[in-house]
Amino acid sequence: MTRVSKLAESLIGSEIVKLGNAISQRIKQGEKIYNFTIGDFDSSVFPIPIELEQLIIESYQQKYTNYPPADGIVSLRKAVAAFIAKYEGLNYNDNEIQIASGGRPLIYALFQTLVDAGDKVIYGVPSWNNNHYVHLTGGQHCTIYCTPENNFMPTAEDIAKHIKGATLLCLCTPQNPTGTTLSKEELEKICDLVIAENNSRPDDAKKLYVMFDQMYWTLTYGSIHHHNPVTLRPEMRNYTIFIDGISKAFAATGVRVGWAFGPAAIIAKMKAILSHLGAWAPMAEQQAVAKYLLQHEAIEKYLRQYKQALALRLNRIYEGVKSLQRKGYAVDAIAPQAAIYLTVQINLVGKKTPNGEVLNNQEAVTHYILSEAKIAIVPFYAFGADVNSNWYRLSVGTCREADIEPMLSGLEKALASLQ
Repeated sequence: MTRVSKLAESLIGSEIVKLGNAISQRIKQGEKIYNFTIGDFDSSVFPIPIELEQLIIESYQQKYTNYPPADGIVSLRKAVAAFIAKYEGLNYNDNEIQIASGGRPLIYALFQTLVDAGDKVIYGVPSWNNNHYVHLTGGQHCTIYCTPENNFMPTAEDIAKHIKGATLLCLCTPQNPTGTTLSKEELEKICDLVIAENNSRPDDAKKLYVMFDQMYWTLTYGSIHHHNPVTLRPEMRNYTIFIDGISKAFAATGVRVGWAFGPAAIIAKMKAILSHLGAWAPMAEQQAVAKYLLQHEAIEKYLRQYKQALALRLNRIYEGVKSLQRKGYAVDAIAPQAAIYLTVQINLVGKKTPNGEVLNNQEAVTHYILSEAKIAIVPFYAFGADVNSNWYRLSVGTCREADIEPMLSGLEKALASLQ
């Protein structure tokens, strides 16, 4: 057997990408599957804004195909600063903003900037990839197993148990995979914990920082509002690094333009790391996004239509699942709050299939729903939750409105076949 590094030997690839690729391959081979696995978009259903598309084309026509600066072109950093100032009331200078090819390299660079081997990293599960980034940096996992009673979000009480001496607290709201959000009151309590912990440390000691992943912040529904640490507690500006970008806000996952913003000293170190990775967003796309972020009327029009279409899908599937629950089936769902995800419970362990097979674990349940109802969804254990968790992420980014009713009918038929 080929010998490789201990990290490579122990690293697990993305379970979500693996599952999504497997489902996509089956669909390509002609199988009818309702694919709710991947946190991506069918661009024929959810295209990027037409203005952004045209600006990208024009940028290539203008020969913007060279290397960009390591921290991103100045015009884009200034446009990001103007965008977050207008829509969030956050005021950051362009030297406090780092551009990269989406959120992943920014998160990786932040972990590498802050986390030494053995450092405590606090994160809730289910959550997107925090467990893997802690592994990549050799950090100490301080895992919070979140509950449906708290919308699968970590609470201040949960965090307080791990906070002494910790280096990084990972928060994501709206959250992937749950589509739920941190309330204003709970986020305020968490901020107060972080501030108190940092004030208790010597001046020359390593501080506790918050990675605040708000990639979905524009996608909230109904009465739900997005809140951030710096607005709630201005002192948190010293300790908060935001992860953000266009991937989910404008259905632009493949355009690969993300940004982080936070304390200039931390951003500078992230820039140095990213300069060695070459993980910059392409020059043409940077030029285009720099212009698009200033087109406020176009942005607001796009978001209105886009959010309405997402909310329609989330709410119709939610109501369908709750209708099945009222009929006595062992399913449930959390009302949509944000993002492109619905949290669904399928509690079928111990049930017997028509051919007499007992569904003796959650993996068997997942396989049954896929084989009998042709529905592909991602179990929460793919996001670090317990392997016995019966909760799932359902993503509507590739969902066609016409598929909702037949999908729900197929689910009811599969549930009715069990004993």
